[in-house]
Amino acid sequence: MNGHVKVAFEQRVFTVPLDQLLPTKRLPKGLEASVKYRRIAASVGEIGVIEPLSVARQKGGSYLILDGHVRLMALRAHDATEAPCILAHDDEAFTYNKRVNRLAVIQEHYMIVRALERGVSEEKLARALDVDTKVIRQRRHLLNGISRDVAELLKDKPVGHVAFQKLRKMKAIRQLEVAELMISANNFTSSYARALLATTKSDDLHKPERHAMATGLSPEQMERLEREMAELNTDYKELETSYGDDMLVLVVASGFLERMLSKPEIERFLDSRHPEFLENFRSIV
Repeated sequence: MNGHVKVAFEQRVFTVPLDQLLPTKRLPKGLEASVKYRRIAASVGEIGVIEPLSVARQKGGSYLILDGHVRLMALRAHDATEAPCILAHDDEAFTYNKRVNRLAVIQEHYMIVRALERGVSEEKLARALDVDTKVIRQRRHLLNGISRDVAELLKDKPVGHVAFQKLRKMKAIRQLEVAELMISANNFTSSYARALLATTKSDDLHKPERHAMATGLSPEQMERLEREMAELNTDYKELETSYGDDMLVLVVASGFLERMLSKPEIERFLDSRHPEFLENFRSIV
């Protein structure tokens, strides 16, 4: 690839007085009551601004805010007088936040563990994240009972805390199977994890007697459910294997039909002789 990549921001952070920052949008009413704002405000009050505001220099010594209106609002709520900023070369309201994957639950767990190991107290972390200390303890022990292979597979996936609770009830081999199923289906919800737990064989559970009591199903019903789920998983794997080839064939066929229908004489012929084919071809395209 030829040419140089243009750097969008200056490579230093500098402070700007708040009265020199000019907003570019109006924040919605009731923002102060939202969870997002409360967490940002708590973090700003406890440890300061982690991500500098993005600004563009204007004539007269003022700065136009490109990204960071909520952080500015939190700073003002804490009676701050200045804000850390990075200077953009172009005055386009562009934020990389829209193109960044949000912190996954496992990544959050590692962040909390590292902070605790460095001497940050649970109470301070709770204040910074605007959560209860019980939540910090739960997230600290998130991977207790979870296989390392499973943790590696799901480290950047949007798996919730409840789903990990369900995984923890399974043995390591079954955890791995369930994790692969969740990734294949691109479904990381707690309800899907609960369904996979319900169809897990007793031999693959740490405490099968508790699971049987929780589901309220008889052994015969559990056996039938496990059998049906195994068959469904087999069918799903077969479909997943053939999906790529089927999509390739469909794309090629669609392209061919689109070119064919772009010719008026062919379209008129099909419309007069085989209208049902023409309707199907248009649907495919």
